[in-house]
Amino acid sequence: MTPAPDPARPDLPSDSDLVRAARGLPVSRTPVWFMRQAGRSLPEYRALRAGTAMLEACRDPDLVTEITLQPVRRHGVDAAILFSDIVLPLVVAGLDIEIKPGIGPVVAQPVRSVADVDALPLLDPSHLDFLTTAVRSLVQELGPTPLIGFAGAPFTLATYLIEGGPSKEHARTKAFMYAEPAAWSRLMDRLALSAATFLKVQMDAGASAVQLFDSWAGVLSAADYEARVLPYSREVFEAIGSRDVPRIHFGVGTGELLPLIGEAGADVVGVDWRLPLDEAARRVGHGRSLQGNLDPAVLLADRATVDREVRRVVEQGRAARGHIFNLGHGVLPDTDPGVLTHVAELVHELTLSPADPTPPAT
Repeated sequence: MTPAPDPARPDLPSDSDLVRAARGLPVSRTPVWFMRQAGRSLPEYRALRAGTAMLEACRDPDLVTEITLQPVRRHGVDAAILFSDIVLPLVVAGLDIEIKPGIGPVVAQPVRSVADVDALPLLDPSHLDFLTTAVRSLVQELGPTPLIGFAGAPFTLATYLIEGGPSKEHARTKAFMYAEPAAWSRLMDRLALSAATFLKVQMDAGASAVQLFDSWAGVLSAADYEARVLPYSREVFEAIGSRDVPRIHFGVGTGELLPLIGEAGADVVGVDWRLPLDEAARRVGHGRSLQGNLDPAVLLADRATVDREVRRVVEQGRAARGHIFNLGHGVLPDTDPGVLTHVAELVHELTLSPADPTPPAT
């Protein structure tokens, strides 16, 4: 028989609803957090970040702590997500990458040859002291609220390195993947090691869960993903597997890849808004929980539409082993923060366990 939440351990993030849902255990209510909840939609974030470049902010433990805490205070969400960027490990390793406003990460010297792959520097964990400091500070501040650490998956990082920046077609990446299989394998091995190193530091400092973002995996066929990407995402999860921390794996446009994404080693599969959660549960199987999947654009609609769509996602999420309510991608910059707060409250109201009629303090 599966144990219910332990009332004698109310202040441990390891027994929080988010961690329990990730493991398929009973919860007092469906946990909620929002991708990009710490960031562009919050006026307090914009005020704090004024005059500070993104990658500079990500390496300032005080700024990281405050920005990560802002949405927890405002929205009453059930988890914090570390304020960082997926390219940060590459920058710390020594690559010249700039995040340009309105564009995204831009790589000064893209990887275009076998020699470029072999010249890539490796991430030295001794250069991540700022990350350890930030995570430890957050764990202390958050108390029973879990902190989710994260890293970019090898394929998505490879696309930025090869394309030189954001891309719609990822044509250079695919061409390199097909034409240089040996170099592709070495590149992906290096990026898997980097991601695992970045996650290990966060877990060792106290993160209660981690998420691996493979933002652009949806541009691949299932066959290419299985042969050329899945083994390296699996490398990341295997490298951190000895730590008793739930693992979330998310990509955009990955409806046809969901069973494979689960096979990479995640406890939770993130689902974007294109596929209903009950169908996602069927594809992934009952061995893993789901996260998602309200369309971020819904939050720009009227309140009645928001409520209807939230109820639909909550109901479809009941088909999964466990459900973590989230968006199907990140919060859009024009989102009213009050709507996010309302969504978190509504999900809690809709899913509060009859055995626990008093909502937990947030």
